[in-house]
Amino acid sequence: MIEVIHNQPGSEIVLILKNNAARPKNKGFLERISDNRNRIYRIYKKWDKRKNRCNPDAFEPRDLTPLLSVDTLEVVPEMTRFSDRIQDADLTKIKKYDIDIFIRLGFRILRGDILKVARYGIWSYHHGDNKVNRGVPPGFWEVIENWDETGVVLQILDENLDGGTILFKSYALTDKRSVNRNVNNYYWKALSFLPAKIRELYETGEEEFFSKVHESNRFLQFYSNRLFTVPTNGEMLRYLFKRSRNKIVNEITRLFYFNQWILQYSFSTNKTLSTSFFRFKEMIPPKDRFWADPFVIKKHDIYYIFIEELIYKKAKGHISVIEMDRKGNYSQPVKILEKDYHMSYPFVFEDNGELYMTPETKDNRNIELYRCIEFPLKWEFVKVLLSDVIAVDPTILKLNGKYWLFANVQRNEGASPLDELFIFYSDSLLSNKWTSHPRNPVISDAKQARPAGKFFYHKDILYRPSQDCSKRYGYGIKINQVIELNETTYQERTIDSIYPFWNKKLLSAHTLNSADNLTIIDAKVRRRKGI
Repeated sequence: MIEVIHNQPGSEIVLILKNNAARPKNKGFLERISDNRNRIYRIYKKWDKRKNRCNPDAFEPRDLTPLLSVDTLEVVPEMTRFSDRIQDADLTKIKKYDIDIFIRLGFRILRGDILKVARYGIWSYHHGDNKVNRGVPPGFWEVIENWDETGVVLQILDENLDGGTILFKSYALTDKRSVNRNVNNYYWKALSFLPAKIRELYETGEEEFFSKVHESNRFLQFYSNRLFTVPTNGEMLRYLFKRSRNKIVNEITRLFYFNQWILQYSFSTNKTLSTSFFRFKEMIPPKDRFWADPFVIKKHDIYYIFIEELIYKKAKGHISVIEMDRKGNYSQPVKILEKDYHMSYPFVFEDNGELYMTPETKDNRNIELYRCIEFPLKWEFVKVLLSDVIAVDPTILKLNGKYWLFANVQRNEGASPLDELFIFYSDSLLSNKWTSHPRNPVISDAKQARPAGKFFYHKDILYRPSQDCSKRYGYGIKINQVIELNETTYQERTIDSIYPFWNKKLLSAHTLNSADNLTIIDAKVRRRKGI
């Protein structure tokens, strides 16, 4: 994070305020008793870090010396049990530097006038959703309490613990298998928030920036949960018992069942989307593979369904096409695109009389454009639209004379691709320059960021389907009305949700598309192993 801030225009690091408070070498009687109350947690934390190693590791020590050849002030704050208060003599020295922003990294809860010394305050992360969990440890209670999502907040500190002015808030899917993996994921993601907000302040100016901040913080926010603390031995034992029990159940289930993505479809009578999913019929692949991400084009009274097909032994997806007639009779898939890297999400669309595809090619670190040269089987590579980007589910919308490319982008290796939606735009599909939207990421929320199919109109209203990954990857689909889209703004509103409740064997549903009167989705099911 410091490296990004150091290198970006408009940022200059001018001062390090170093906490030089002495740490007690010998703990008192009460502190030793407190340590014993949390001993199982400390043992678990070390075990979890060894068992579930992360690469890259957000907590690997790094030497910042080359970036921080600036003045350093060593201070000894007045310390209470949980808080640090900078003394008046040190505050006088600090004020001479005319600081715009302080970033809190090396202090506990800050109190007093230090909160007001920097022109724009002290910016700090709260690694949790400050609406539902304030306290410590970060990323732990979301796992132990089996919460679906893990929040993170960037805020300007005030005297209200974890209740400062919110600059940015994001939600990630909780990794319920490991606290270490859960924390590592959203620490990698969160590092981008602070540099991005500094850049936005520099580019838009103080008045516009803080006008938006004040508008988004104008409502009262109450906190009615307890203050979370380091778990006791009893809490840890209860968690470890439940974890062991669930692991045994899952292992037994895996002996007899496996999960598979299948397709489901329905024909309507009025050329609109089918909306009653219990009526949908199934297209079930052989047990050695799955079919997912269906996109459909209708030509000459035949529906051509483009899918990701993945054979389990290869563990790498390719693009295939299925032909279906108006009665629902369909052919076996025929492979049309395969590379030495994974391909999925075959987003197909027409433009100026040509048929194009932008499949997901995240593993090749780019977004590729293909053109159909002999429908539907032969496709040629046209160009790379965006390079050196880890992007999933690229989806293009042509609107108001521009091409808008939506995709979830993984900004930092180690973060999740589920959380953050980016927009890029251009005047031409074949442009060599796609401009990043100034509000990127326009959505930072695993509940609705990731694309789930092509945009569609209903009664002149534009909708964007997106994935709800709050419980698991691809758990459900959100239907979002596009309120505003231009070079400076993007707004959408969720108007409905689709969850896999219409059949008890379903686990997930994460892509929705249609053409003419055919609606098609994918769904994950649990199937018995064997022939």
